[in-house]
Amino acid sequence: MNSQKNLHLAQQFLEKMGSGASAEEIAALCTPDLDWNIPGDTGVLPWIGHKTGRKALSDFVRDTQTMVERVSFDIKDILANDDRAIILGHLQTRISATGKLIVTAFAIALTFSGAQIASFLMLEDSFAVSMAARH
Repeated sequence: MNSQKNLHLAQQFLEKMGSGASAEEIAALCTPDLDWNIPGDTGVLPWIGHKTGRKALSDFVRDTQTMVERVSFDIKDILANDDRAIILGHLQTRISATGKLIVTAFAIALTFSGAQIASFLMLEDSFAVSMAARH
């Protein structure tokens, strides 16, 4: 794909994530063998870690809807080329079980195969996430 199509797909992904679209609808933007990775403490939240398949994204959408309160999610920039898109932003999320607030910058790297997302890598302050999720 070209950079404009990749930019559009990244924007479509973000719009669906923010609109309350179903997990299945969002996962349909991805290849069946999606490479999912949010590095961090895999023992505290179910979506942290390296997983494979659309189910990883579906589980993320479902779990975050019940386990966290999104306080803010601000996109600062989306950069795209012929292979990937990088989404830069800042978020604030409250962990429901602990009431603790996560405040962090983030970067999401999406790579594409055809007109679908083939990999999702989110980098954030994993220490802050781990501390907020622990009682």
